[in-house]
Amino acid sequence: MKIESITRALADPTRLRIMRLLADLELAVGEVAQILGQSQPRVSRHIGILCEAGLAERRREGSWTFLRQTISRRSPHRLEAAVAELLSAAEESDPAFAERCAEDRRHLAAIRANRESAAEEYFANHAEEWDMLRGMLGPASKVEDALIRAIGKKQGAGELLDIGTGTGRIAEVLSDMADHVVALDKSPEMLRIARARLHKLPSEEWELVQGDFGALPFRAESFDTIVFHHVLHYAHEPAAVLQEAARVCRAGGRIVIADYAYHEREELRRQHAHVRLGFSDEQMLELLTQAGFDPSPPVAVPGKELTTKIWSAMRTAEPRTEKGEALRKADQA
Repeated sequence: MKIESITRALADPTRLRIMRLLADLELAVGEVAQILGQSQPRVSRHIGILCEAGLAERRREGSWTFLRQTISRRSPHRLEAAVAELLSAAEESDPAFAERCAEDRRHLAAIRANRESAAEEYFANHAEEWDMLRGMLGPASKVEDALIRAIGKKQGAGELLDIGTGTGRIAEVLSDMADHVVALDKSPEMLRIARARLHKLPSEEWELVQGDFGALPFRAESFDTIVFHHVLHYAHEPAAVLQEAARVCRAGGRIVIADYAYHEREELRRQHAHVRLGFSDEQMLELLTQAGFDPSPPVAVPGKELTTKIWSAMRTAEPRTEKGEALRKADQA
């Protein structure tokens, strides 16, 4: 990040307005254009300048492109923190600019409402499916409490990766324990629902990423805590998925997996595309150990028909597989 490119990027009132919007919320390019009342090609040119200066970054989710601010007043990098502070101070001390930003935020409120409405519609359309699955399990609050205990309130979650975030519920629950949350999902539709939930949190505390749990788009040792919440049973190769999780987990970091204990409800394969009918403790112990984790005793949360198990482990060693070695070498290249 160079000061010359930053000052050039900020020498335009539209780009200043975009930066103040992104301080509140990650936005799609079309949403930015809607708020500003400008054409999308024109807004895209402004966004390109901000991204080239390192002030913002784009992220693709299906056919949508989202934009997020990359600076924060809490950044450990002095220049980034200073620029974020300058933008905030400019709004506080310039009445005309503050009035324009306030008008933009009124339009931003409509964007938030549209997102929440779309999420409500999705759940209404899938209510029967969700209710059936929830009815088999124990209370969600007990599972969430078990996840929190497994991570440890006192030590906190640090940099947290929620793999297969779905609706974003677990990312939201654990956000108070984390310095920063990255919520990953393969489905753009689920990411839009998660965004409707998480947009109430400060924008610098979370981000959404589209990606596959078998090929995580992160560098090695990026996270202190990795969470799988009712996700691993969709994996055709859970060993490879956990090896990939181990790759991005820091030494001494923790993985926490909440999933079904082994069961024989075959209809879940047909009706909900479950690949695995849960896991036994023996299976999970072997999977975690081979991936280089040191497992802790599991915790069970019984339900009416199915039991949820919480398996947790500490990252202590490299994955003991040929694929793990190949992943590590590729990441170092």
